[in-house]
Amino acid sequence: MPSVKRRASKILNEYGDAQAELIGKAVVLTDGKAGAVEDVCLDELHGLRISIKGHDGRWPVSTIKFVES
Repeated sequence: MPSVKRRASKILNEYGDAQAELIGKAVVLTDGKAGAVEDVCLDELHGLRISIKGHDGRWPVSTIKFVES
């Protein structure tokens, strides 16, 4: 497999792992919004972003903190 395809495959695998790890998890954003992660998407300008159930918008993964049980 050519180098470019191998790197793209690694990115997609990591994206899938991030979705599996984040979707359904309870999080709190640094601005105080809280809820369960509903969706994970890739933004070409900002990277990995999440949607939170009950809140409009998408936020960078760097703004979340996991809720401790």
